[in-house]
Amino acid sequence: MQNHDLKETARAALSKVPEVTLLFWVIKIAATTLGETGGDAVSMSMNLGYLMGTVIFAVVFFIAVAAQIKADRFHPFLYWTTIIATTTVGTTLADFADRSLGVGYAGGTAILSTLLIVSLFAWYRTMGTVSVSSVNTPKAEMFYWITIMFSQTLGTALGDWTADTAGLGYTGGAMVFSGLLLLVVGAYFFTSVSRTTLFWLAFVLTRPLGAVVGDYLDKPVDMGGLALSRYTASAVLLGFIVVCLLAFKQKASSKAH
Repeated sequence: MQNHDLKETARAALSKVPEVTLLFWVIKIAATTLGETGGDAVSMSMNLGYLMGTVIFAVVFFIAVAAQIKADRFHPFLYWTTIIATTTVGTTLADFADRSLGVGYAGGTAILSTLLIVSLFAWYRTMGTVSVSSVNTPKAEMFYWITIMFSQTLGTALGDWTADTAGLGYTGGAMVFSGLLLLVVGAYFFTSVSRTTLFWLAFVLTRPLGAVVGDYLDKPVDMGGLALSRYTASAVLLGFIVVCLLAFKQKASSKAH
């Protein structure tokens, strides 16, 4: 038993990602919502456009990932900065593909779903697992962040497709993705479905939930939104995340999810 505890402690020390708890999901949803409002603030409110917004956030993303990989242990603020970077670049990249390139929400969702599946498959074939607890080497971290970036971009396209093309609106889209997340939670507690599979399902689904909630906050009233300032909404969400990180201690992951 003592040897097992020592092994778990050693693995936790190497892990660069947080333990998956309720706090993790609360911050994740806030971060994905921030990604939508923050991405829209740069591309729309600042009138920089989707391409320039993507370039700006891509630079932030690469810097954050490089810092995350270089770090010798789990740092909550660095980790969540990188997550926010993936979700903001995912917002502008998906909008650029869907609207500027004209592939549409359905086309963007199909392309990004394929890229996400290919990323997970390549990760599994290379490392033998896609479990969060395995993210303790530079190679695993690269797969992890590429997969997350694809999932965040997919979530934006999927959220827009559900709210706009499917005609469900922002509240309808939020209800759909919240319901799907509840099904994943039910599967976690009442079935023996792989915890790793359920983790990635939940991880992907929180992004379109954040996308439709973010759009609901900042889109015009005649489009079904609340017309709140994108800057204000982004600042409030960022403040909420910071408070959560300061008030609650996060530990590095030490078991498979």
